[in-house]
Amino acid sequence: MNSTDAGVEPSSASAAATSRPVFISYASADAPLAQKVCAALEAAGILCWIAPRDVVPGTQYADGIVGAIDESRILVLIVSKEALASAHVGRELERAASKRHPIIALKVDEAPLTRAFEYFLNQSQWIEVGAGGADGAIAKLVEAVGRHLAPGPAATPTRAPQPMQKVAMSRRTWSIAAAIVVVALVAGFLFVGKGWLYGRPPATVPIADKSIAVLPFVDMSEKKDQEYFGDGMADEIIDLLAKVPDLRVPARTSSFYFKGKPTKVPDIARELGVTNVLEGSIRRSGDRIRVTTQLVRADNGFHLWSQSYDRPLGDIFKVQDEIANAVVQALQITLMGGPLTRQKGGTENLEAYQLYLRARSSMGQATVQSIAAAREDFNQALELDPDFGLAWAELSRDTLLLANNGVLSPQEGYERARQQAQHALQLSPDLAEAHATLANVHRNFDWDWAASEAEVRLALAADPTNPTALLRAGQLSYTLGRWDDAERQLRLALVRDPLFTIVIWSLGTAQYGAGHFADADATYRRLLELAPGFYSTHSYLGKTLLAEGKPEAALAMAQQSPNDWDRQMYLSIVLQAVGRQAESDEALKAHIAKFADTQAYYVAMTYAYRGDRDLAFQWLERAYQQKDQGFKELVGERLFKNIQGDPRYKAFLKKMNLPSD
Repeated sequence: MNSTDAGVEPSSASAAATSRPVFISYASADAPLAQKVCAALEAAGILCWIAPRDVVPGTQYADGIVGAIDESRILVLIVSKEALASAHVGRELERAASKRHPIIALKVDEAPLTRAFEYFLNQSQWIEVGAGGADGAIAKLVEAVGRHLAPGPAATPTRAPQPMQKVAMSRRTWSIAAAIVVVALVAGFLFVGKGWLYGRPPATVPIADKSIAVLPFVDMSEKKDQEYFGDGMADEIIDLLAKVPDLRVPARTSSFYFKGKPTKVPDIARELGVTNVLEGSIRRSGDRIRVTTQLVRADNGFHLWSQSYDRPLGDIFKVQDEIANAVVQALQITLMGGPLTRQKGGTENLEAYQLYLRARSSMGQATVQSIAAAREDFNQALELDPDFGLAWAELSRDTLLLANNGVLSPQEGYERARQQAQHALQLSPDLAEAHATLANVHRNFDWDWAASEAEVRLALAADPTNPTALLRAGQLSYTLGRWDDAERQLRLALVRDPLFTIVIWSLGTAQYGAGHFADADATYRRLLELAPGFYSTHSYLGKTLLAEGKPEAALAMAQQSPNDWDRQMYLSIVLQAVGRQAESDEALKAHIAKFADTQAYYVAMTYAYRGDRDLAFQWLERAYQQKDQGFKELVGERLFKNIQGDPRYKAFLKKMNLPSD
């Protein structure tokens, strides 16, 4: 407790501290309640150390308080607005935590915890003074202290009523990051042991000190119209820091996941498995910009470095470089090749750059409208600077998204994306994202597995830890039935980008193809927690449940999908699996009527599941003529089991250049 708050002279613990197992920490405003707690504990035979009663005049307060805490066995903390503002209460809490003393907190009001209190109280036992009043809460506290002091196993801590804002995902989410970050990347490839991804890491596994998450910079401009610029500032710094071999930097998808969410810095750090967090803000006025940054160590809230920059807008590139290099210096990392330098393929045209940033921000919103808006901004940027290689690469990715969302036909979309990516590489041959786009075109549209693999290798040669390149590598591997490679590559993508939703979905797909249905089940469920409406997660989890022998659960899951096309993919199959044949027939008719020209692959799958071989092969051929993207998951698909013994099936795999054994 704070000596000034208590109104006493500096003193020390009494010599009898060893016989006083409970240390009571409080602020002066809570003195009556603290004394009442002490009286109740001592009435139960549990002696306490409490100021000012137990201070010994004439000795140093700091020495005495430290001795009293060290010699106690439990810290009872009165948590209030005043206590949270007290530096001395904070130090007492930190000292007790450093000695691994159990901490029992009595929360008396709704004041939000500071970051330091969050950190030290996260695993403490909490008792809240609620509608029942202080007497009932104190009785619970006395009982809890008695359990801790009783011989035998320590009591299990209960979680704080609301010590932190609730994060919109399960603890399993941060297990991905916390477990995988300890894995060193050697030449871009390393096997992450199976089972780490979803199991909680051992308590002894540390999070690397040389790790940092860069959060989107907050728009402080008067008109609040520079959000895209703040996003772009963070994104560019992520790209710069990602080049540092000794530094782990989660990619944009993961760092930006928390944008707009009331998640606190320590929680973000735990979710992403990092020690440090870079926060910032931007304020733009005319042709000038003010950038403020701070580097925070998440576990204790200490500021390692902060800086403000008031510059002309044209200096924005220099400011980004300065921030990235200052962060590296603050983290005491030695750069063997000199200061960090910007990625090739950029532009010196400030207006084109701003359009590029706005387009990237629109793509991140992941709606059909925002993706279409991004295309317009990319095109305008390229009119201003036709040699802007990064803009060409991003435009090709945007075009693929438009094709996948039905805005462009597959023929038009994939061909246009191919040309745009190739042009980007003519301007800047080492753009990993452009190579990854070409790998995707060759796999999804051309069914040219060798060409896709060649582009994957070029992408990874340019950037061995690029999440998109590793994603395309993993997807190609499961298309070809190379299950171990697929899982390794997709897990490596999650090292850089632990909340990258399409990677998590692809991992579940690889696990399903490999026959690891329980793993796939867990992966898809985690994805539903992270992004409830993502792609076809409901239907893919449904077919996984069917493979696990849970047809009723499979039907329920398929029916939960928010998208009509997603519900229809497997609905006829799971209805048949539960014995509702008439409804299955109706579902198949509805599917054919609505999606015959876009989902022929899934109609073929339904007939295969029914054992109707002739119709299954007719629809497979129809899907082949439509360039149906479903074929990239044909190898390992259990729902074709009933026709796999037919010679026509092996012949079809051969026509697709897919492995048949």
